[in-house]
Amino acid sequence: MARVAVIGGGISGLGTALMLGRRGHTVMLFEQDARQAGEDLNRDFFHWDRPRSPQAVQPHSLLAPVRTVLRTETPDVYADLLARGAREYHEFDWFDEHPPHRAGDEDLVTLRSRRIVLEASLTAAVRRERTIDVRQGCRVRGLTMREGRPARVTGVRVGAETHRADLVVDASGRRSPVPAWLTAAGCRPPVVDSHRTGIAYLCRWYRLRAEGPQGPGRVRTGSAAPFALAGVFPSDNDTFAVSLVLSTGDPTRGALIDPAVFEAVARRFPATAAWLGLAPEPQSAVLPMAGLDNRWTALTDDDGPIVTGLVNAGDSLIHTNPTFGHGVALGLRAAQRLATDVDRIAADPVDYHTWAAQTLRPWFDAQVTADRADGQRLAEGSPPSDRRAAALAACAFDDPVVMRARAQVRHLLRPAHDAYGTDEVDRHVTAWLAAHPDFSPKHDGPTRDQWDALIPG
Repeated sequence: MARVAVIGGGISGLGTALMLGRRGHTVMLFEQDARQAGEDLNRDFFHWDRPRSPQAVQPHSLLAPVRTVLRTETPDVYADLLARGAREYHEFDWFDEHPPHRAGDEDLVTLRSRRIVLEASLTAAVRRERTIDVRQGCRVRGLTMREGRPARVTGVRVGAETHRADLVVDASGRRSPVPAWLTAAGCRPPVVDSHRTGIAYLCRWYRLRAEGPQGPGRVRTGSAAPFALAGVFPSDNDTFAVSLVLSTGDPTRGALIDPAVFEAVARRFPATAAWLGLAPEPQSAVLPMAGLDNRWTALTDDDGPIVTGLVNAGDSLIHTNPTFGHGVALGLRAAQRLATDVDRIAADPVDYHTWAAQTLRPWFDAQVTADRADGQRLAEGSPPSDRRAAALAACAFDDPVVMRARAQVRHLLRPAHDAYGTDEVDRHVTAWLAAHPDFSPKHDGPTRDQWDALIPG
């Protein structure tokens, strides 16, 4: 059995520690924040200042791998998550009836929940494990290393104490200090591939009224203008978030912090207008998030691992702009891989690095490509031009075959070229276009003039 030190008590760190501990490994989990997710979800969500985790209060879509990994590895955590109010939403729930079942359809499920609910369930489970020693409020200050080619990490330093480990897992997030520690120790630098995104997010949380409807019916959760996107994130315990996405260079971005302006703009998009029309109770201020990038940090280069005894996971390994909601799903997949093969990874991390490059890296590359196109489109306010691509997106809400392909891509089950590139999908999209000869790509959100008219001069 291995002795493992996990740096960081976010979702990736908690998931890694829990899966390792339940396999009998000895785990030390170090989290510098003295506070942890507890029983009062609303207090923790709305009143916990977490400057190192601005994404914590943004809406989340917990994709299929989250559900699959939790049900496989920690079914009690999954049950607790549902008991705390998370809800399952199958992609075929959009239709009046589900189509005939195909293998894999059972996985096309989103968990509708705020991030804090998952954190609370994982935290409670970690606290129950005798094999896990949680060091809350302990900041790791550095690594201990043994010379070699490459050098080997042998543990972590916390204050004046040294904690030995067979493997150290860096799950300390997108601001991880570990790459700088390695470089300072004379190791070859980690290979970092970073792409700044020119996309900004603003969201506001609401609660549905107990005496009112619990949803607007069959309304799409997303709308678009040439220069902005709007979305609704139904969540746990009758909460939902309204989110606006626009270019970081948009001159009106600052004005949207005003709740009245934010809501006036959001009501010009059909998706968000339908939910705001239910007269929900506001639960938060307008919460902005920007300054984001897509970043891949590899602890291996052309010469092999730059160090042994250390691997990274979660945002320390792959940090993506949250448009597609990949972060939690990819983090838990990495945690599962580590727990499954920790003894071999502790001896030699090559297989883990190879697995990450083959399994996780393609989703990073897809995010970079999509963000480059989206950032340019939002900045320029350009209309959609690819009629067939727009038809594929529209057709999915009429045709279960195309919806299945869309869901497989969304839930990280198949790459886009594979899911959409079948003869069956091609036939269905072609038939849909034939039945809609007047279809042309268009937006359902406000024009620029309509938007600007809502912004105070």
